[in-house]
Amino acid sequence: MQARRVVVTGAGVISAIGKDKGSLWDSVVNCRSGIGPYSTVDSSAIRFKHGAEVKDYDPSAYFEPRDIDTADRFAQFAVIAAREAVKQSGIQFTPALQERSAVICGTSIGGVVAQEHAYFDLYKEGKTRVHPLSIPRTMPNSASSMVSMEFGIHGPVFTISTACASSNHAIGNAYWLLRNGVCDVALAGGSETPFTYTFLKSWEAIRVVAPDTCRPFSKDRLGMILGEGGAMLVLETLGSAEARGATILAEIAGFGMSSDASHITKPDQLGAERAMRMALHDGGIAPEEVDYINAHGTGTAVNDSMEVGAVKNVFGDHAYKLAMSSTKSLHGHILGGTSAVEAVITVLAIQHGVLPPTANHHEVDPECDLDVVPNASRKKDIHVALSNSFAFGGLNAVLAFRKFKP
Repeated sequence: MQARRVVVTGAGVISAIGKDKGSLWDSVVNCRSGIGPYSTVDSSAIRFKHGAEVKDYDPSAYFEPRDIDTADRFAQFAVIAAREAVKQSGIQFTPALQERSAVICGTSIGGVVAQEHAYFDLYKEGKTRVHPLSIPRTMPNSASSMVSMEFGIHGPVFTISTACASSNHAIGNAYWLLRNGVCDVALAGGSETPFTYTFLKSWEAIRVVAPDTCRPFSKDRLGMILGEGGAMLVLETLGSAEARGATILAEIAGFGMSSDASHITKPDQLGAERAMRMALHDGGIAPEEVDYINAHGTGTAVNDSMEVGAVKNVFGDHAYKLAMSSTKSLHGHILGGTSAVEAVITVLAIQHGVLPPTANHHEVDPECDLDVVPNASRKKDIHVALSNSFAFGGLNAVLAFRKFKP
C-alpha cells in the first residue's frame, strides 16, 4: 500500500498565554510571556515562586458539574483543546468515520491534581475515604478516553507517557497510523497540570527550575519554568481533507524518535541527532530545506548547549542559516503536554509566515550562537519546520511539518 499524505486541518490550545489558539498566537507574535507568580499552590515553602499557569480558569464555563467531578484538570484541558481543533477542522464524525478515527494523547504525570487531593484527605485531614472517582480522575489515559467519548470515536485510543516527549510521540504515532492506512482521522496532542505541592517540591529537589523566568539560549539562563496547558491537532489523510473541502493548515512530513540509552536525566547529544535525522529521512527532507526549528530549549545550561550542538552536527553550515527558537520562554515547560503546544505554534508559524521568538534573551552564549530569534517575532516564509522534544529518560521525538502544497 502506498503511504498516504497526512495534513493538519484543526488546532486547539489552552495555555498560560491564551485559552485558545487566537490569543496564544497573539501572545507569541508580540512576545508576551505567561510566566509569573503561581497561585493554585501555596509557594511559601517552595524555593521557586514562578510558573506559567492558566489564569482564571473556570471549569464550569466548559463542562457540566458531573463532567467536572469526573475529569481531572489535565483531562479537561485536553477536551477543551480538542473541541477547538475539531470546530476549526469542520469535520463531522459520522458513524463510519468514528470507526476510522483515533485519539492519541500524551501526558507525563496524568491526574496529579486529583491524586494530591486524595493524599491531602488521607494524610492531612485524617479521613478514611477519598473521592469515589479518584481512580478515573488520576488515570493517565483519562484524557484520551474523555476526548474519545466527546466525539464518539471508536478506533485506536490510547495514551503515551514518555516524560517531556509524550505529545510529540502521540502526534508522530497518530501520523504513522494515518499514513499507513490504519485510520483516516486522528485527534492527537497532550496536556499537563503539574501545579501541586508535592510535584513542585519534587522539582525543587532536582534543582533545575529557575527562580524567576525562563531564558533559553541566553548566557545568564538559570533553568526551566514549569507550565500547564494542553493542545490538540486534527490530523487527516489528504484524501479525506480534500474530499470535504477542508482548509489545510500544514502537512506533517516526517517523524523521528530515538533513545539515548545512557542517563535518566542528562541528555545525550547523539540521541537528539538521531531523532532529527530520522525525522528528516522519514519525510524525505534535505537538511537545507529546513527554515525553522521549534527547539526543546528548556533554559537549562546543559540542555540548550546540547541541542545547539546537535543542530550544528545535523545541519552543518545550514545551521547558521535557519532560525531556532524556544517558546517555553513564553508558555513554560508543560512537560508531557509541551510538545503539543509547540506543535500548534509551529503549524501557526508556517501558516502565518512568522518566526516565534525566544523571550528573555539577554546575552549571546558562545555555545548557543545560532539565530534564536531573540525577544521579537519576525516575518519569514517557512516551508519546512522541525519541532524538537528531548525528554528525561533519554527519549527523543521530533516532528517535521511542511507548508502544504497540493
